[in-house]
Amino acid sequence: MSQPIRNIAILAHVDAGKTTLSERILFAAGEVRRPGRVEDGLATMDYMPEEKERGITIESGVAHFEWKDSWFNFIDTPGHVDFGAEVDMALSAVEGAVLVVSAASGVETQTIAAFKKLREAGVRTILFVNKLDNPDYSLDDTLINIEEILGVRPVLMTLPQYENGRMTGVLDVLSQSRLTHSDTGEEVVDDGWNVEDGWDGSRELKQHYAEAVEFASNFDDEVLKLAMDGKRVPPKMLLRGLKELAKSNDYALCYAGSAMEGFGVRSLVTALTFFLPDVPEFKTNELGQVIRLRHFKGVGEISLFRSHTDMERKAWPAGFEFSRLKANLLQPVDEIRSGDIYAMRTPFETELGQVIYIDERREPRDERREARDERRETRDERREARDERREARDERRETRDEREDAESIRDRYQPLLQTRVECIGAEDYAHVEKSLATLGRMDPSFRVQHDLDGGFWYLHTVGEVQLEVLLARLKREFGCEVKAGSPEVRWQERLCRNVGPVENTFQLGPHKISIKLSATPLDSDAHDIRLSAEFLETAPREILAGVRSALLESTEVGILGKGPLVGVRFEVHEFTWTEGALPPMIKKACADGVMKLIKPADVQLYEPVMELSLECPVNFAGLVTGDIQARDGKVKEIGGDGKTHFLKADIPLRKIFGYATGVRSISKGTALYSMKLLGYRPATL
Repeated sequence: MSQPIRNIAILAHVDAGKTTLSERILFAAGEVRRPGRVEDGLATMDYMPEEKERGITIESGVAHFEWKDSWFNFIDTPGHVDFGAEVDMALSAVEGAVLVVSAASGVETQTIAAFKKLREAGVRTILFVNKLDNPDYSLDDTLINIEEILGVRPVLMTLPQYENGRMTGVLDVLSQSRLTHSDTGEEVVDDGWNVEDGWDGSRELKQHYAEAVEFASNFDDEVLKLAMDGKRVPPKMLLRGLKELAKSNDYALCYAGSAMEGFGVRSLVTALTFFLPDVPEFKTNELGQVIRLRHFKGVGEISLFRSHTDMERKAWPAGFEFSRLKANLLQPVDEIRSGDIYAMRTPFETELGQVIYIDERREPRDERREARDERRETRDERREARDERREARDERRETRDEREDAESIRDRYQPLLQTRVECIGAEDYAHVEKSLATLGRMDPSFRVQHDLDGGFWYLHTVGEVQLEVLLARLKREFGCEVKAGSPEVRWQERLCRNVGPVENTFQLGPHKISIKLSATPLDSDAHDIRLSAEFLETAPREILAGVRSALLESTEVGILGKGPLVGVRFEVHEFTWTEGALPPMIKKACADGVMKLIKPADVQLYEPVMELSLECPVNFAGLVTGDIQARDGKVKEIGGDGKTHFLKADIPLRKIFGYATGVRSISKGTALYSMKLLGYRPATL
């Protein structure tokens, strides 16, 4: 019997200790000799130079390890808001997750966002309360904070122990044991400690065991009966009840400890073997699904791939290679297992979310000819052939659906910045064009807008950090030397009034295209295109699709060049064309028609407004608040505990370029903050 597979992700707010916990898990599993420190740039999972420099996770790193006869694929996801699309794609390949909550800060903005993502994706979640090596941080307050903000009842499964203000071990609720460190720094069971001996912490441990029994009794009748009869519930029976509890959205198993000091990690990983679901069953004709794309210098593009089948090397499709990906290292394998995660190289480009199908007809060419001849002989076999074609069409539809899922992730992340980029040398244009296209395929939240007439590009990014990383990767991974302008806020342009109709004609040689269109504003951010009945009845499908695509593309550029034109309905009253007109001609005719139809005076600019959440020591509160107000920010919430100052403020995005450097200087590096898009409001320039 093969090992059970557990695919897990780890999520958290920035600086909650997520990557440090990842390192400790790998150390506990024997995958690394010693856990690397993020502060020293030695974290195993953060292998990119940009990650080491900034001390943050950018790409979802993958590691593999074994624990108690289970095989783990372990994905460390970014916590920074600029890389949220990485988290979304990682969650498409896992059944379970660890959500890290810092006892120093409690549930923060990105904690809430991560928990929401996990719920939406249906990923079973276990909590880990981190940074309890500082006895001043309250576990009880953090548990209350979790229940109040996340809306789940945390069921505590480990308790920290202290001696002279220093964390010395944890008590495991389920096993009723104490874990401490060995001479080599590994977390081990303390054989000299027994809960029945009345040693330090045993009373509290028994209380939490009884509490776990009470919660589990809601999901297991046998546990309930023993509890009501006042009889002891054995650990194996409690484990069974907790497995059912873990499926509920009303409760969350919660482990407490310190990733930095390596306490609570062993119990957490053991819980991952117990409480997470098995990998699902997949369709028999599926090879697997692409969940991420990567590019390595000297290697090229690889696909992070979740296998949907068991297959040995001799049966692999021609041109395919599979490897284990450990951080940035590729280790070839001789077989793939269903549910497992690999790095894959293919003879063709793949897309995010794409399912690759198995060609089950592997007979030699002559045998295939004979089989085709035999199938033609009878009507029933011809029906089978038609059924096969129908199945193939269904598979293509599924592939389109999967690509649409990737597009939905792309639509979820609104680009807030645009930056003009151009080649230093004209001879590099094709290479830069191809490299930007590859980066755009790898990151669903990054978009490229081409200016073919000017020979440059606009990079549309979620934030400044994402932009900086993309430019660094463009140079390091692809060898592209480019000149980048200063990032600008990507506004929204909205139509103020009804305009048109106008006519526009474009002619090239014997070919001529004419369009007559008008536009009206919509209350939403949507786009709507209405075509005349005559045009719909007479035009071929490719012409109709070309007009729709051209009009939508024109809205991306906008009228003022400040951002996309949103909330507009185009109505095409007439459209004529000559046979043989090429798609670029349709695009040109429509784009010029839109510019002729809508003038700068017909649009109003709307600017993005961010919600800033910040905390810092109270002695910096005045300086930080004054700086926010100087940036036209409006403070709407203030709090704190006498030591830490907390605030929330609404602030225009254009006013907080370079905020990371500014707030670091004001607070001497002690302030922590996060931002999210609040919405758009009319610009007041």
